[in-house]
Amino acid sequence: MEPVNVAIIYYSATGTVHALAQAAAEGAEKAGARVRLRKVAELAPPEAISARPDWAQHLQDTADVAEVGLDDLVWADAVLFGTPTRFGNPASQLRAFIDTTGGLWYHGKLADKVYSAFTASNTAHGGQESTLLALGNTFYHWGGVIVPPGYTDPVQFQSGNPYGASHVAGDGPPGEVALQAARHQARRVVDTAASLKAGRAA
Repeated sequence: MEPVNVAIIYYSATGTVHALAQAAAEGAEKAGARVRLRKVAELAPPEAISARPDWAQHLQDTADVAEVGLDDLVWADAVLFGTPTRFGNPASQLRAFIDTTGGLWYHGKLADKVYSAFTASNTAHGGQESTLLALGNTFYHWGGVIVPPGYTDPVQFQSGNPYGASHVAGDGPPGEVALQAARHQARRVVDTAASLKAGRAA
């Protein structure tokens, strides 16, 4: 059977969600998937970016990461979305991309794929769960198969978030627990998508 195609689509301002996305890509690849790591376009005005040296630096550091296109969603059997929280919701940059998918949705091109999500917030109660649940609303509309990490690996009892991998950015860069949680989540997504793909081919 053909390997599972996994698109990891994310927005990251200063690098936290980017680090989680890279870990998810590692987990998916280790599980045997073909992976496309894609960032969404930066929509913030230059003056806002330049006011934060870490934001400007991250933009420069990830200049070689390809921007996502609608074809990446069509190609994928499974998609993991990553976003920082913005007042308990996904970042507007990621939402702007999602809002361009109406045509694919209308023609049934987004249905029956596996979806999952991960996030980061600046504080411990900064809206991580509500951000992941908000993305779930989109996946419901698409007719997707939502695969959360749950408590299906020992690392989940350390990370403590069954909705999706997450990190408190105020504590510094993601540590090994958060990165392992992202890798586990991606492996679980790949395994589920592979089972669905095999079942459909049978």
